[in-house]
Amino acid sequence: MIITGASSGIGRATAVKCAELGATVVCLGRNEERLQETVTSLAGSGHSHRTIDVDDADALTRTIETIAAEGGPLGGIVHSAGVQRVTPLRIAKAEDFLSQYRTNALSAAAILAAVAKRKVADPNGASVVLVGSVMSVLGAAGLAAYCSSKSALTGLVQAGALELATARIRVNAVLPGVVETEMSQKYLAALAEDQVQAIRSKHPLGLGQAEDVALSIVFLLGDAARWITGTCLTVDGGYSAQ
Repeated sequence: MIITGASSGIGRATAVKCAELGATVVCLGRNEERLQETVTSLAGSGHSHRTIDVDDADALTRTIETIAAEGGPLGGIVHSAGVQRVTPLRIAKAEDFLSQYRTNALSAAAILAAVAKRKVADPNGASVVLVGSVMSVLGAAGLAAYCSSKSALTGLVQAGALELATARIRVNAVLPGVVETEMSQKYLAALAEDQVQAIRSKHPLGLGQAEDVALSIVFLLGDAARWITGTCLTVDGGYSAQ
């Protein structure tokens, strides 16, 4: 099991849940120290970590291939690494879009490219879960680059699910609302207090916790979701019901 973005937030919470259920987890991310903290916190043994910048799509593909070659075919991959920056359209440059596309979308494509290769995915069945955002379908002011990069995941999920189904690889995504992680805290810190309260009020069940999303990811990884592919599962505390 590979989990990107495992050094914090949803990625770390997912690693914890997967380990509790008996999976051997390889944690990927940029911060060596925090990855080691995640590995140390996991139940069971045999877990490991590798430091990588997911913006390097080719390196990410090669890393996944190497992990499979060394440890055996993969039963699951969770792509939780992501970035969110507030950039109003009036000042946005092409690089503002490209930088978020590289992290949020092209890295996801690199993962699908890796599992499509021979001997990477378990021939008995594998599951890939991408972490998107409910903002990919609802939008948010100042987040055009982020929203559109996450919207790209919808197309990847649908096309990837069709292309990889014959190899018994399922491809799905979760679309969280605002979850209380370090990334969301940075976003909220850039807003006025009334704007923050407006966001909170739009989540009938309150802002989410990383574990809330991790539980949904674990479901999509497991046999209980064996007939689910090409789906984007909204996990947003009622945000999109309004």
